[in-house]
Amino acid sequence: MSTGVRPLAPERRDEVLRRLRRIEGQVRGIQRMVAEGRDCRDIVHQIAAIRQALASANSVVLECYAQHCLNDAENCRAETINELIELFKDAC
Repeated sequence: MSTGVRPLAPERRDEVLRRLRRIEGQVRGIQRMVAEGRDCRDIVHQIAAIRQALASANSVVLECYAQHCLNDAENCRAETINELIELFKDAC
């Protein structure tokens, strides 16, 4: 597998950082809910929302990574495809 660094494009990095900051706020909100003794159902709903938000942020990162890999003429196509498959498996 390739070990080269593949950073996010600046516009995607900003988008992912915004999403992660929002998720961070949601996690803090759940901490408050637990501390305040809120209803378990409300907490479960908020946790589910965070899971979805993380999955969405992960999709953005995976998409960016896949686009970068597929445009990399230096890597063998079969190696690139195998690397992407492994990354997608790990993300699930």
